[in-house]
Amino acid sequence: MTCAVLIVEDELFVALDLEDTVQALGYSVAGTCGTLAGTLAAIERQLPTCAILDVRLPDGEVFPAADVLRDAGVPLIFRSGHADENQLKTRYPDAQVYSKPCSPSRLREALLRAAA
Repeated sequence: MTCAVLIVEDELFVALDLEDTVQALGYSVAGTCGTLAGTLAAIERQLPTCAILDVRLPDGEVFPAADVLRDAGVPLIFRSGHADENQLKTRYPDAQVYSKPCSPSRLREALLRAAA
């Protein structure tokens, strides 16, 4: 079974770069969402194998979606320039947290860990 990665990122070029990174590992993109509403809808359609999440989205913070994913046992990778790492690690102790910019090699390592 292939790893299906949900990408939550509101900056188009960053999202496209993330898609390339995911696909270069041989994983599939379960969806690319730029809003909280779109993310919640995508999760309802298909639960991903893991998720890369930006924190601040145009319609709010990603936390309602992150809570649903965490409660379903989906590994989370937070990748944000606006996140407090300590707060994220307290709320999501099993999540991987990276600030932007994050090198593609670190992101690949994070995806490999999440998919394992």
